[in-house]
Amino acid sequence: MKEATASIPSVSRRGLLRLSLGGTVMAAMPGLGWAATGAAAPAFTDGLPRSRPEAQGISPAAILAFLDDAERSAFELHGFMLWRNGHVVAEGWWDPYRAERRHMTHSLTKSVTVCAVGMAIADGRFGLDDEVVSFFPEHLPPEVSPHLAAMTVRDLLSMRTGHEAMVSGSVWRQIRTSWIAEFFKIPVVYTPGSKFVYTSAATYMLSAIVTKTTGQSVADYLKPRFFEPLGITGYEWDVGPEGISPGANGLSWKTVDSLKLGILHAQNGVWNGRQILTREWVDAVHAPHTKDRYGYQWWLGPRGAYNADGLFGQYAVVFPEQNAVLALNSALPPKAGFNAGLLYKHFPDAFGDRVPASDRDNAALRARTRTLQLLPPVKPGSSPVAAAVSGRRYDFPENAEKIKSAQLDFGADTCTFTLDDERGTHTVRVGLRQPVEGDTTVTGNKLHHEYQPEVMRVVASGEWRDARTFVMTWTFVESAFRDTVVCRFAGPYLRFDRSVNVNSSATEMPTLTGTRAKA
Repeated sequence: MKEATASIPSVSRRGLLRLSLGGTVMAAMPGLGWAATGAAAPAFTDGLPRSRPEAQGISPAAILAFLDDAERSAFELHGFMLWRNGHVVAEGWWDPYRAERRHMTHSLTKSVTVCAVGMAIADGRFGLDDEVVSFFPEHLPPEVSPHLAAMTVRDLLSMRTGHEAMVSGSVWRQIRTSWIAEFFKIPVVYTPGSKFVYTSAATYMLSAIVTKTTGQSVADYLKPRFFEPLGITGYEWDVGPEGISPGANGLSWKTVDSLKLGILHAQNGVWNGRQILTREWVDAVHAPHTKDRYGYQWWLGPRGAYNADGLFGQYAVVFPEQNAVLALNSALPPKAGFNAGLLYKHFPDAFGDRVPASDRDNAALRARTRTLQLLPPVKPGSSPVAAAVSGRRYDFPENAEKIKSAQLDFGADTCTFTLDDERGTHTVRVGLRQPVEGDTTVTGNKLHHEYQPEVMRVVASGEWRDARTFVMTWTFVESAFRDTVVCRFAGPYLRFDRSVNVNSSATEMPTLTGTRAKA
């Protein structure tokens, strides 16, 4: 059943259609204070049973060691859930991230798209050895090379398309014409099946093939077959040109949903007694199609482990030999060395058979996971400059960021930051004593891996670092991104700097200097 079109907002200049699916786990509450939430929201439940870790062969001390190591190594984690033998044994979120919040998954999406591929193949829609060009005659170039003609669905699944270089989703997100046609423009320089090159273009074509053969987007196709049986609600999945899900990225869902993806595979495709994925398909996705490295849209780890892996540290890690799954949301810089340096350092060694109960360690783990904090508390302060600059507009000369002006309006407890650029007027409400949660339309694509949703959820705070320097922290809590915005005032001038914690390209914008507009 397709979602109502009313749930599809308009397309932004650089962004994609953003499709909200599966119900509303979280109601939007723009401008709501972080501490003062008004009426109590219903408790979030995910349907999974809980257990003490020792009862499932895991020492609480081993989980604490993992958390300690992550903190010492400055790995920024946002949330984790650990499951074994049918039970969640540990979980926690670093405030302001929470269990009920969605989080961008980036390339973890690939491992969800491949579920649709496996189902469509089981339904007889297409086969592993079908040639890619056979699905899209209307998009083929005037001349089809022998290598392109030979490329199959199997080659897309194993990332052995014959391409020489990867295509990132950040590139295609800026293209408004057919991505299928873009795919066929990529030179196929190697014999398909002969060389592994990780590329989001391959997964996009898998998504396009599912849509071509089923008449539905991957998101719609999976709704009754995957999302609903697993109790996954409140997710969002971008839609690209021609109504096709990007496939390789664009899915936002909760940490527990990544966990459920892993559990489904750990249970050989079975969920609550129902065969969701065939056992043969589950075996195929983590078979070593590229030796010791890659299966079908899943990465291979040591000792039989395999993982769905999204940029900046979004994980669903399956340990089939230990019947365990670890899900993580994070903000890790590319090539941070997290897998070798932390993930597989602690797991699967943490899983045992019989572990003695320890009330002390269990209490320590519970206390730790209930008080995880991403950022230090706001340090309330003041500056004599605030009154002079409050409500004054600062105009910027022509710049690459297309920013026209900025303004800060200071109150007793909050500051409203207003920015005008080519997309319009945007505001961020910033807490001066405690963070404030709300929605914003502020432009962020260049610092956010070219993602530009129409609206972003943000938890924002601000401090005076000295008499002339006001620093804002914008945590976009449905993503990995956290921006630091520095405003330095000197006479009639405002120097404006903006940076981000993680990105696939530049992490800082060029400094802009604005001039106070005449009253």
